[in-house]
Formats: sequence, C-alpha cells, structure tokens
Amino acid sequence: MGPGRLSWSLLLHCRRALGAARCPLRPPYSRSFGAAAAALRLCAPQRPPGGKGRWKGAAGAGGDDDNNGDDEDEDEGEEGDEDEGDDEELEELLGPSPLGPQLGAHRVAVVHPAVRWGPKKPLLTTAELQIAEAVALIDTLQNWTVVDKIIIPTKNPAKKFIFGKGNFEALTEKIKKLPHVTAVFLNVERISPITKKELEDAWGVKVFDRYTVVLHIFRCNARTKEAKLQIALAEIPLLRSNLKTEVSHLDQQRGGSRYIMGSGETFMETQNRLLREKELKIRNALEKLRRKRSLLRTQRRKREFPIISVMGYTNCGKTTLIKALTGEAGIQPRDQLFATLDITAHAGHLPSRMAVIYVDTIGFLSDLPHNLVGSFSATLEEVAYSDLIVHVRDITHPETVLQKASVLSVLKNLNLPSHLLESMVEVHNKVDLIESYQPSEENALAISALHGHGLEELKEEIEKKILKATGKKILTITVNLEGPQLSWLYKESTVQEVDIMPDDGTARVKVIISNSAFGRYRNLFPNSKFFLP
Repeated sequence: MGPGRLSWSLLLHCRRALGAARCPLRPPYSRSFGAAAAALRLCAPQRPPGGKGRWKGAAGAGGDDDNNGDDEDEDEGEEGDEDEGDDEELEELLGPSPLGPQLGAHRVAVVHPAVRWGPKKPLLTTAELQIAEAVALIDTLQNWTVVDKIIIPTKNPAKKFIFGKGNFEALTEKIKKLPHVTAVFLNVERISPITKKELEDAWGVKVFDRYTVVLHIFRCNARTKEAKLQIALAEIPLLRSNLKTEVSHLDQQRGGSRYIMGSGETFMETQNRLLREKELKIRNALEKLRRKRSLLRTQRRKREFPIISVMGYTNCGKTTLIKALTGEAGIQPRDQLFATLDITAHAGHLPSRMAVIYVDTIGFLSDLPHNLVGSFSATLEEVAYSDLIVHVRDITHPETVLQKASVLSVLKNLNLPSHLLESMVEVHNKVDLIESYQPSEENALAISALHGHGLEELKEEIEKKILKATGKKILTITVNLEGPQLSWLYKESTVQEVDIMPDDGTARVKVIISNSAFGRYRNLFPNSKFFLP
C-alpha cells in the first residue's frame, strides 16, 4: 500500500462508520483504490443479500463455529426486531478493515530475533520453540505458507532494525534469495510504522509483526458481533500509530497547505477526530452487548446454576474437554490456534446430578499484545462471575511450564477475586500421549479429554469445589408423600435419592440445595425434619 493510501482509505472507512453528513469532505488528491479496495476485503464480515440475517464469517475463516454452543450473543440475532439504525451503524463499524493484509495467498519467511544473553533473554523457552509457535500462527491462516524459518541472534530486539548491521545485511541477502516470498513475519510483539516501512523497502516484501498476525487470525475467526467489535477496537491503537507516518508521507508527496477545503482542520486532525468518534461508537456498542450479557448472567444466577470457566493456553483442548464433560454433540473442536474467540455456555451435570454451566473462553498466548488483551476485557470479565475456574494445560507441549505462567499472569491482571485463584482446578490434558504420566504438581489432575481418561475424578473434584464455593448443602429431608414437599424439592434443588417409607406415607429425600432455597423450604414447611450426612 503506497504512502498516503492507508490514510485516505482510513478516512473513507471512518466516514462510512460515522455518516457522510458528519464529514462532507472530498479527497484533496486523486488516487486509484482498485488494489487497495481488494486488499481491504480480506476478512470483511458480510451480511446475506438484502442486509438481513446473521453476519457471515470472514473469508478464510473456514468451517462452522467450533463451539456451536449457546453464544450469548445469539439471543440478539433471534430477536430479529433490533432498531434498523443500530443495525446499519454496526454494519459500518464492522466493515472492511484498513489494516487487513492483502487478499490471497502469502508465501512467508518467519524470522525470529533470538536474544541469547543479557537481561532480555527469555526464560523457560528456547528460540527453536518460539519460532515453532510463530510458524503455527502462520499455519492457522488459510492460503498462507511458510517457505523458510530463520533464527537470527540479536542483543536488543527493540532497536530500529532489530538486528546488528552484519546480521541485518546477511538476513536481507537471504530473504531476497528466497523463491517467490511475498511477506516476512518478524516474531516480535510490535514494530513501529517507520521501522516497518524501512524493512519493507530493504526486503521488497510486506512485513508483519506478532500484533498484526494475531489480530488477523482474530479477525478471520470472529463469529459474533461482540468479537468483531472487540477486534475493531483493538485496531484503533494501530491505526493511530500508523497515522503520523502516513500523513507525513502524504504531505511530502502533495506539498502545499495541510488544511482541507479551508475547513481550518488538518488532514491528520480530521483523521484523529474520526478515530476518536469511531472508538466511542465501538465502546458504546460493546457496552450495550455487555448489558445484555449481564442480564443473561442475572437470569442464570436466579436459577442458581453454578458457573465453571474453562481456561487455558490456546489449543490446549478446552473445547474438547467441555464436549467430553457435557456430551454436547454440537460442539466441534478445531485443532488450530484461537479457534474460540467468543464466550459460549454449555450445560452439564456433576456426579450428584447437579446442573452446572461450563463457559468456554478465548485461549491465551505468550507475549499477547496488551492492547489485544484489553480489547477482550469485556469477554474475559465473565470469568470474574464464575464459581470455579478449571485451568487446562497441554502437558505434552514442550513449553507447558511457560504456557502455565502466561495464563496465570493474565488471570492475575484481570483482578479476579482471590478465592477464584485459590480454588482453581489444574488439569493436565493429553496424558494419553505420555506413557505412565503422573502429575508433578500437587492436586493437579491427569486427564485425556479426547479419550475420557480421568474425567470422573475431575467431575468429583469440580463438585467438591462447587459445593464449597456456592455454599450448597447435601441434606436428607423427610417429606410427607401426600404433600407438595417432594415436587417442590425436585423443582428447587437437585434430588439425588428418594427412599420411600410405605408404612407411614413418608420418604427420605437426599438433595443438594442452596442456602437460599433451603431457607425458603423451611419457611414453607416448618415441620419437616432434615439430617446432615
């Protein structure tokens, strides 16, 4: 994309999102947008003909939703009577991204700057494992192929050209000799727009950093409106950082006044204002969805269903575990990074037949850019309202210790209640791939979600923690079979056993019951007898 093209495409994008009446501007110069427009359509969410119905996934996403669970956003789609203006506004906000990589296939050289000494040397991992994860990120994208992976040592990956002069020249020569390479994935969190442009000029191909690639994977895998809005919000800081460089090149090419049509507002000021207004619209739309999710959460609380959040590093087997625990045939796990971007809820039962809700969450990644985590805070806040967290680990992964540290670091930064972190159940998944595996961590449970190994022990542990967290009791209550007590208990508690005493027309009923329900029962039936186990 040539200098200035991103800026003007961004302006048009923001004008569509905010309404043409708000920004009656014309381009101060003429430029063809044929190639750029095609590039921006890579992962654009689309509606069916006529603008009605559910949003379709982005091009390249592939397949159906990996969960097919009760997406909490689905209720909105089922209503079908949302305000037409709100729909149109959302459609513009969720339109093509000015940051989308170019349409079509990419042949990618993956380059990892390896810090082999000094305080910035990463712990608990190696350069080989880090570049393997970078390759897995590229393999997640449809029609993107890794043509070579290159590890280059560096003292300070934060400096302008990442590498020292000699290593940079050797890397440049190697990249230029690669056959038909179209892009370089530099495995660092972020590179500045100036560094990106100079690297692209030196190598003659597009350059992507970790932020751009992960954001693109998110964009292609997003299904619900909330996920798409959160991705659009995560793009705003990147657009801002690109803006100054792009406008600077635009001024150099165009010369003359930097003001637009005598408006008293420079082109950069106009774009900054449009970005602020777009960000406000996105945050307002997310707040509306958050309130709807809060209502659903309140409804679940009224029914007193315990909530269990299943979390872990991306591709550790969370969705497979939930499918095994619930028996829900519609859940379709996918063996790829970030297959789950939306909160989905799935009903299940514990050994006592207590009904619970398992919540599937977005996976984590080491060095996940802070802005991406912040943009998904509305989704991750659901975890704070859980009764229990199950932390799933892929125990076969060579970086399993680092992955655990990454997940725990993010969870601590979410400011979760201390009791949630202290009661967390750690699960070591995929033990079928390791002969005679025994967990080294105390209280960790070894399972194979795919083959069902260890699931009964896991359910029993979850039940024990849930009873403690929710204050539910296991009681045996004597009821009169001629009265309404038994039917009330079936409705308001989990009935485990009914032992009928035909001689006196009573029954001993073993139940799991919450404190509030038990209080109501005692008020309604003050003469009933009950026994603790």
